[in-house]
Amino acid sequence: MLAYFVPIEGSFTRRAWLLGAAMGVGCSRRKGRGFPGYAFVANAGERAVAAVDLDTFALAKKIGTEGIPSKVIANPQRPVAYVLMPEIGAVCEIDATTLAVSRATRLGTPAVDMRQAADGKSLWVLQQRALVRLDGERLRAAQTIRLRGVAVDFDLNRDGYAAVVLREPHQLALLRLDRGIVERVVDLEAESAQVRFQSDGKQVLVGSRADRSVTIFDTASGRTVVRLPLAVEPANFCFNSDGGQLFVTGPGMDAVAIVFPYQTEVGETILAGRAPDGMAATATPPYLFVANPETGSITVLDIDTRKLVAAVAVGQEPRRILITPDDQYALVLNQRSGDMAVVRVAAFRARRHRSDPVPLFTMVPVGKQPVSAAVVEVG
Repeated sequence: MLAYFVPIEGSFTRRAWLLGAAMGVGCSRRKGRGFPGYAFVANAGERAVAAVDLDTFALAKKIGTEGIPSKVIANPQRPVAYVLMPEIGAVCEIDATTLAVSRATRLGTPAVDMRQAADGKSLWVLQQRALVRLDGERLRAAQTIRLRGVAVDFDLNRDGYAAVVLREPHQLALLRLDRGIVERVVDLEAESAQVRFQSDGKQVLVGSRADRSVTIFDTASGRTVVRLPLAVEPANFCFNSDGGQLFVTGPGMDAVAIVFPYQTEVGETILAGRAPDGMAATATPPYLFVANPETGSITVLDIDTRKLVAAVAVGQEPRRILITPDDQYALVLNQRSGDMAVVRVAAFRARRHRSDPVPLFTMVPVGKQPVSAAVVEVG
């Protein structure tokens, strides 16, 4: 039996939390402290980013944006978050200390995706036919690398390479960022839509939904190492904490496919609830959290044993999950119900019996159609 938490109608404010605590409501759930920072949540159904206080687990502020946000990422060195508004080709920076937009820039053409450079000093934005570097201090375009095809996804490694999947033609472009050039272009056998470097950056993994495969390429030479057939379409990628395992979900089977990139082989395919979607992993304990949007739940798997830990009802259409940096809380974005479910990771081990349900820690309304989030530590 799954345990549900039913939120009170209306906004869940800090004042409501304190009042509930004084009356004893929710006291049994709040054990220990929260996380000292904010979760910034992009709402695709409105021009706004929700700032959720992770110490009190309450909506602190709605921050208006110039366009519809699609992605949020955190700066690893400063308490700021970057928000991508793809339709208008814009990026804005939100200061986590003031909860306000501190600077913004427009690139002139629509954007596809963005990623933070490993050193935290630059932000790379992928457009359909170019990769643009934004200077982190001024948030202004500092470098542009032109592409010879329509880009659909990209990734960066710590050695100064970028890998870009192109459509029309189906190719993988390997870029040297320090030189600002496309160093190598590799033809792909089928249309692909996902690309990730393995953790040491020496190999590139490209997922093709058209033929249900992951192909591994050598970064330095562009040579094909191996093509691995999968039981699912590779729509979602998630690495474990040390990068030694890649978890893949997508249409085709109610399961997670496990790829070992360093061994260049597929390990197992394990059941993971109905129509598994987005994922996130914790290091301690080694759990994989899998969103099941059709059933309004998440499935939690033990990475070491491959066994089911629990299934938790979280809300309507959960698709994205992120973990706080201290591995204490799983934050689940529910697209249809417009809220963020919070699950305490320690609650799974606190059960007396494995069959005991895991209740939600709390639920926070965030806005219309939350699609991405990032956690920024403050203080």
